Amino acid sequence: MWANLHLLFWLSLIPVATKWVGQAHQASLPASVYGIASLGAAVAYGLLVQMIIKANGRDSPVATGIGSDLKGRLSAGLFAAGVGLAWLSPWIAYALYAAVALLWLVPDRRLVPGPGGSR
Repeated sequence: MWANLHLLFWLSLIPVATKWVGQAHQASLPASVYGIASLGAAVAYGLLVQMIIKANGRDSPVATGIGSDLKGRLSAGLFAAGVGLAWLSPWIAYALYAAVALLWLVPDRRLVPGPGGSR
């Protein structure tokens, strides 16, 4: 439950950071804060997944479906890079944040049952 609340906390900061970016999109600080909130959510998501796997075992459908979680780790890495690069140029950070959104635009098929599976 704490891991879920941790994720919800970071997600609750996204609208505030988004509004700040909208008001001062050329400034580095709002771009960096948006990245920090997004990075916090990405890390919290990873922790939540690990807690679910710990509760259900390494052979559970969630554990086998998540695998190495390359998309999740890549997302966190791009957010972290965006936080630092926002001080060089906010537009570089925004490009990295958009890349994460595009990465997740394609539905994640890891946990979708195959043919004959039930939903």
